[in-house]
Amino acid sequence: MKLIINGSSMVPIYEQIMDQIKALIRSGKLIENDALPSVRSLSKELKISALTVKKAYDHLEQEGFTITVHGKGTYVAATNKELLLEEQRKEIETDLELAIQKGKRYGLTTEELKDLFEIILEG
Repeated sequence: MKLIINGSSMVPIYEQIMDQIKALIRSGKLIENDALPSVRSLSKELKISALTVKKAYDHLEQEGFTITVHGKGTYVAATNKELLLEEQRKEIETDLELAIQKGKRYGLTTEELKDLFEIILEG
């Protein structure tokens, strides 16, 4: 599993780890029962604190993406298609909100934004 950490990003490192693991699960590159690297090995590989990796793994488990078996490791949980779909919807919604805000800052009207959206959809 190849993860890339951007030290200059405003996104916390544990969130970068979570986002990349979720993307691997959504894309099918990580499937149910696949083992994630141990906290120690991933922290060593990424040259970050083990506590940061642990925090990412804990959050992934809380959100239902992984399960941790004490003494065995962390594994991809049974894929909850609805959970994955909801995550994707949230990401798209956030991106659309940012685009709308930017359009309004540039002086576009709601109607112009709708027209632009339709043009892009027709692609």
